[in-house]
Amino acid sequence: MATLFIADLHLDPARPQITRLFEDCLAGDEVRRADALYILGDLVEAWIGDDDDAELPRRIAAATRAVRDAGVPVYFIVGNRDFLLGETFARRAGMTLLDDGTVHDIQGQPTLLMHGDTLCTDDLAYQAVRRQVRTPEWQAQILAMPLEARRAFAAKARADSKAHTGSTMESIMDVNADAVADAMRKAGVTRLIHGHTHRPAIHRFELDGKPAERIVLGDWYEQGSVLVVGGERVELRGLGVG
Repeated sequence: MATLFIADLHLDPARPQITRLFEDCLAGDEVRRADALYILGDLVEAWIGDDDDAELPRRIAAATRAVRDAGVPVYFIVGNRDFLLGETFARRAGMTLLDDGTVHDIQGQPTLLMHGDTLCTDDLAYQAVRRQVRTPEWQAQILAMPLEARRAFAAKARADSKAHTGSTMESIMDVNADAVADAMRKAGVTRLIHGHTHRPAIHRFELDGKPAERIVLGDWYEQGSVLVVGGERVELRGLGVG
């Protein structure tokens, strides 16, 4: 048995092959036999609210609900693209929402689970925007808008995000080592799993004299990516698009 992790799928109607890959992955034997499936944020390119009547949210809910109905828990931590996803959709999709920075026992090891954007503390402009959009007042204002207005707003936000990414040094957008160490110390763990940076890797280092590891999940822009944790096995694997 193994526990599976995915993040940064950025599902979007413009990339139907990735949506099909997501559905095929969740319908496969590996997921259906897993101890649990964790989705650590940015499942979609943009989430405009649980009342979105588009096809993509319905397909996502059907795929994750089928996993849960097969007896596999599905856990979800919101990312910077889908932070408006709430309990209404989570119930429909059979997912359990977790706070960013939750510690779960993964195959016998306490593990800190995060989306990862809060660790990018050197990106001051991004962190300022993040603080604004996570306030209940801002979210209530956005969700009160008609769906079409929210779709237009989301499109502009994606364009602004691309402009910021294109004009910011990559090192600034990566995690800050001190922020990583502080988060792990606060949680009392020596393993951290996160996404957000799109730089899949297993980083092994020393934290306060103890062996530690930070596992970064891959994105799904060109192909799929899954982390498999089972006993002593820790494997980051790509999923090709058929």
